Amino acid sequence: MRGAVIHAPGDVRLEDRPDPTVVESTDAVVRTVATCVCGSDLWRYRGIAQVPKPTPIGHEYVGVVEATGADVTTVKPGDFVVGGFLTSDNTCALCTAGAHANCLNGTGYDGCQAELIRVQNADGTLIATPAEPDKAMVPSLLALSDVMATGWHAAVCADVRPGSTVVVVGDGAVGLSGVLAASQLGAERVIAMSRHKDRQRIARDFGATDIVPERGDEGVERVKDLTGGLGADSVLECVGTHDSVVQALRSARPGGTVGWVGVPHVTDLPQEHMFWKNVGLRGGPAPVRAYLSDLLHRVWNGHIDPGRVFDLTLPLHQVGEGYAAMDERRAIKALLQP
Repeated sequence: MRGAVIHAPGDVRLEDRPDPTVVESTDAVVRTVATCVCGSDLWRYRGIAQVPKPTPIGHEYVGVVEATGADVTTVKPGDFVVGGFLTSDNTCALCTAGAHANCLNGTGYDGCQAELIRVQNADGTLIATPAEPDKAMVPSLLALSDVMATGWHAAVCADVRPGSTVVVVGDGAVGLSGVLAASQLGAERVIAMSRHKDRQRIARDFGATDIVPERGDEGVERVKDLTGGLGADSVLECVGTHDSVVQALRSARPGGTVGWVGVPHVTDLPQEHMFWKNVGLRGGPAPVRAYLSDLLHRVWNGHIDPGRVFDLTLPLHQVGEGYAAMDERRAIKALLQP
């Protein structure tokens, strides 16, 4: 098969790789129909995270089951499936508590920007769609593998409730998904912090009531102007840099909560924006399997269309261009078709 391998910052190549096979009785092999580049992949592409050796890359996918191990019972060859960016058995004590991203038997993947992938813990990771989806629905199903579930996790961690006021820091695919999640969870006001017209349009369509392009002190003041001088009940941090985390904490009202899902590159937390304001901070990697059934139902029945965050579609052999386009902000999120 062919699969993407990152060799060094700025150097992602499509190469011949061994076909994955069923190794454990709980495995499945999936032929991908669509995969994509994640914002978190860019940390290595930009050299912020280390690339010590050539490494298969990618963790998002939808596809068709080709083979299953003897103990797999919930999916079968021929099923169209979606799974989260980490595998989980869905039965351990942590999965039972809803912490699927920390499953005691969970695993990652050996690169999902590929034609074929091995999915461990198949029963606890994969969900089959009710039927073969239309091609137009594939991007929204793919979004459930990570960005939509991650945006949803940010909203859940931030305790978004009906009637609440929400600020979303970050206008990438996760931030836009967070806007959609907050709207779906009943927020009355959703303030999207965005400087880019194309992303602002999607944010509006996803339910944003206000757009704030300012950052830093000006951004905080603008949020306060929109919230009677208080700040937001809930803030979704969807970037992970020091500046974005500070922006999120300062945008919360006293007693508010920040849902933090941006992959962190922060050396220290600014406690002065937390302790004295009674601001809570929760988050981490999304437990995709905990949300997947509900989100699949919403997509399948036309209630949400998170696939709009994919504004660039390329064949898999142009994976390098997908990375470059996202790195240069020429694309929000690049979908790859094997």
